[in-house]
Amino acid sequence: MLKMKDILDEKDKRLRMVSKEVEFPLTQKDKDLIQSMIDYLHDSQIEELSEEYDLRPGMGMSAIQLGVPKRYFVVVNEIDEGEFETYVLINPKIISNSVEKIYVEMGEGCLSVNRPVEGIVPRYARVTMEAYDMEGRKIHIRAREELAICFQHELDHLNGVLFIDHIDKKNPFKGKDQYRAI
Repeated sequence: MLKMKDILDEKDKRLRMVSKEVEFPLTQKDKDLIQSMIDYLHDSQIEELSEEYDLRPGMGMSAIQLGVPKRYFVVVNEIDEGEFETYVLINPKIISNSVEKIYVEMGEGCLSVNRPVEGIVPRYARVTMEAYDMEGRKIHIRAREELAICFQHELDHLNGVLFIDHIDKKNPFKGKDQYRAI
């Protein structure tokens, strides 16, 4: 089972690597890692399990956060109390996006950034992602609001970018009136 100590901290230079495309079929090692990521994200969002296993709650995780420079990420989105939707995106890219931009009012977080960070991270309100599933089939996913933000956050990881890179250092709340808070 994945633990917090397995997740790279923002100071680790590997997080700045651009991840490599994945070839199919997936290796057993990749399949096992994806399942571990799903299990961590799922359990981390259930309070009792999060406390029992000392897991920091998270909604998304990229392979590079575990030191694996491959282009895939997992998102486990709680849609109702204890009910989750799981997304595995391999070799993902945004093929369309809204003009409207939004930001997380409480601030974005990241399993690799173990400190509070204030500031605005402008993200598209809606995105359509093209990726591959675990069997190598092309998939398209339309996401909006929180899910769209999470997909963009994880895609950034695959390109060596952290959410803190999007925050204006001199004026962390710059543009607040230009974007919609969620």
